[in-house]
Amino acid sequence: MPLDWDKLRVFHAVAEAGSFTHAGETLNLSQSAVSRQIQALEEALTVPLFHRHARGLILTEPGETLYRTVRDVFAKLAMTEALLTEGRERPAGRLKVTCTTGFGSTWLAPRLHQFLALYPDVNVTLLLDDSDLDLAMREADVAIRMHAPRQPDLIQRHLASFGWKVCGAPSYLKTRGVPQRAEDLDAHRLIVWGEHRPPIDEVNWLAEVGRRPGTPRRAAVEVNSLTGMMRAVQSGLGLAALPDYMGRELEGLLQVLPDLKTPRLDAYFVYPEEMRHSKRVAVFRDFVVAQLAAGNG
Repeated sequence: MPLDWDKLRVFHAVAEAGSFTHAGETLNLSQSAVSRQIQALEEALTVPLFHRHARGLILTEPGETLYRTVRDVFAKLAMTEALLTEGRERPAGRLKVTCTTGFGSTWLAPRLHQFLALYPDVNVTLLLDDSDLDLAMREADVAIRMHAPRQPDLIQRHLASFGWKVCGAPSYLKTRGVPQRAEDLDAHRLIVWGEHRPPIDEVNWLAEVGRRPGTPRRAAVEVNSLTGMMRAVQSGLGLAALPDYMGRELEGLLQVLPDLKTPRLDAYFVYPEEMRHSKRVAVFRDFVVAQLAAGNG
């Protein structure tokens, strides 16, 4: 017996909402109508899909299996619908972009007005997150990642390779002195990433440079935000390694150890195969590439 699309649509809504009542509000159906659809689907499959209790619904193991498939199907349908309804003449519609909080807040966000001036019919949603959102599940349409994609079946383009600058405030360096070599960092207060760090290789390299392997310096402060690190440095708290794409954000700070060999930070433009022919994705990608090529960092 083939599965009924209407019942699957109701099941998807119930699984997302966690209750018949909330799913009914989403679907514009009564709670009893939703309940009947789920009961009919369970009878057709001859397995229970939800555990029912006073506080709501919990998926059973068969329900979890069905939900994973249905969620994937509906995500792909939504993506296909967006592509089919996209304007033929000029890019239009919603574009969900995700990138790290540091790059998004200091480099990308200040340039969005230029992009929207070129493409006023595109509505941008910028999702700043230091973890990798799932593009295949349409948590975002495109991503700018500071590492090569780890998720399979994604199209990627290398955008740029950035360096790091070890920076301090003039007030801090006047008091604590300017380090002349990597080993001198032992005598300085360092600001580094904590446990909640972005998925970037060697992101806390400053704590280890000039030290024996496995014996990193103890940081004065751990911060889970690049902007927070920068503000701490500006306040005179200590030294931090900051990406050079921050550009004008670093004005007023002094760079130390400029000849220090640092890791490279590689940025990639990433999107799912289904978005290959999207005009919104294409013009946004070309805009980012052009901005980086022009040295607008």
